[in-house]
Amino acid sequence: MADNSIGTPEQLRDPNYTPALQRAIPLGIQHVLAMFVSNVTPAIIVAGAAGFGFGSNSPDFPELLYLIQMSMLFAGVATLLQTVTLGPVGAKLPIVQGTSFAFIPIMIPLVAGKGVDGLAALFGGVIIGGLFHAFLGLFIGRIRFALPPLVTGLVVTMIGLALVKVGIQYAAGGVPAIGTPEYGSLLNWSAALVVIFVTLGLKFFTTGMLSVSAVLIGLVVGYFYALGVGILDWAAVTGSWERSAAFALPQPFKYGFEFSAAAIIGFCLMAFISAIETVGDVSGITKGGAGREATDKEIEGATYADGVGTAFAGIFGGFPNTSFSQNVGLIAMTGVMSRHVVTCGAIFLIICGLVPKVGGIIRTVPIEVLGGGVIVMFGMVVAAGISMLSDVNWNRRNMVIFAIALSIGLGLQLEPGAVAGFPDTMRILMTSGLLPAAFIAIVLNLVLPEELADESTEEVSGGMAGHGDGSLPKE
Repeated sequence: MADNSIGTPEQLRDPNYTPALQRAIPLGIQHVLAMFVSNVTPAIIVAGAAGFGFGSNSPDFPELLYLIQMSMLFAGVATLLQTVTLGPVGAKLPIVQGTSFAFIPIMIPLVAGKGVDGLAALFGGVIIGGLFHAFLGLFIGRIRFALPPLVTGLVVTMIGLALVKVGIQYAAGGVPAIGTPEYGSLLNWSAALVVIFVTLGLKFFTTGMLSVSAVLIGLVVGYFYALGVGILDWAAVTGSWERSAAFALPQPFKYGFEFSAAAIIGFCLMAFISAIETVGDVSGITKGGAGREATDKEIEGATYADGVGTAFAGIFGGFPNTSFSQNVGLIAMTGVMSRHVVTCGAIFLIICGLVPKVGGIIRTVPIEVLGGGVIVMFGMVVAAGISMLSDVNWNRRNMVIFAIALSIGLGLQLEPGAVAGFPDTMRILMTSGLLPAAFIAIVLNLVLPEELADESTEEVSGGMAGHGDGSLPKE
């Protein structure tokens, strides 16, 4: 609900309106709190997959601090590109940027077990993929037809399905603990469950900022629970704080730069999906905050900012950036459309990214506690994908396209050894599961005829062909 004490209804719908600073700063920080956990989680997951994350005892574990720092810093920089703009780059709208979950299924196979050495190829892909993403801004409106809800819903669902296993592993104690008596212990799960229950309680029984920041507050409660039951030692917290610098600048090409065909192809293909997601978020912001459709200039500027922000982040060790959908809902809830409010949040993120002590505290969060949070977040990604699929007309044609794409994509993700004999580039792309599923769905949707006889799927559906049309029941 809009707060008229901040401004008149007309002012609140104006992206260029600037509320009083004492109101703009808390509103901006509110946007940051709504996306904070989601923004730093990809860095933690990639480090874990590479082998220097939580519980790994790797000498490279301190590098996780830098990755967390870059996630915060360049989320702020990319957000500033959207709100302040730089020439044609940016939408001049209250768009909050952050590290994208969508690229995680691509990044994991690229770095799996390679340690810090795997990051050169990854960041090479981030930079090239970011430049390609910016290039899409030239014709983004003309490729939307290739990504209807059938494709985008499938892709988002696949992203969530690729990540839910990570949440369970974290809650049980993390990959390094597999095979030890501690893995899957009741103590580990108790920390994760505390986070889940607190998050659910806040989501369903509170409103406003408490509800919006439910995952973050759940993690804070779980953090103190872990301290209380001995999962986390207070000395580890104080030690990490003392060892972390008070200020540090990012280092260009800290992990090197390497051309990898798998990384470049993977990031460029995922840029299509990310670009369409941004178009949807921009439309959601203008509809929810200003009651109008987004202009072509706003959509193009937002896409440019996505790509430029991603490429710039990759130079310094940051991951791909995209618009954050949860902040679209926050604008609709507060009714404040001011881009300058989000600018305040961006500056706060940049300050956090330049102060490694913030990352030093995040680094001490027990993996079991983080597991509780990501179980909720990744489950919500799956739910969002299913919600998008509800807009699909579930005729026989679309059922067959979805069935084939999901079967091959999810199957390759669950059984990566099935393509062990393929060339390295093809193997990495296929075992992501996400790219083959998206490719199959896009191609089949473009080439197959619109009509398919009902009886043509009955022989393979096992009596469960379904007869819904994808629309809501009429009242």
